[in-house]
Amino acid sequence: MATSGKTTKREDASADKFTAEERAAMKERAKELRSAKGKKGKVDDTQAVLDKIAGMPEADRAMARRVHEVVMEAVPELAPRLWYGMPSYAKDGKVLLFFQDAAKFKARYATLGFQDNANLDDGAMWPTSFAIVELTKAVEKQIAELVKQAAS
Repeated sequence: MATSGKTTKREDASADKFTAEERAAMKERAKELRSAKGKKGKVDDTQAVLDKIAGMPEADRAMARRVHEVVMEAVPELAPRLWYGMPSYAKDGKVLLFFQDAAKFKARYATLGFQDNANLDDGAMWPTSFAIVELTKAVEKQIAELVKQAAS
């Protein structure tokens, strides 16, 4: 479609390409969907989540393991599952939050992210993801409080 003699086609074809890490995450998600097909009711992939955590580089592994423990202590009824190859925690069958290790997308920090079904609303704007560079007792307490609020 042309307007004013200009085409709407993207001129930068490289902008349409996904990184190797993004393609890997999409492949992991497709595999997760195939695996879940036919499963009825609540999906609990605790062992798959623990296996994914065990395969992370040491710094991410220690953090992910502790985040998993904090999340499950805070809201035990959440269902651990993999989501785009990341440990995540679902409520009523929908992913509520996820842990993205730093190595997954070659980032400088791990991320604790919340989906739109998380009850974190606070006015006209609120954070939905948090960078984690170190797990202190104060950070663990903050994570537990966020998870409880998100699941409420």
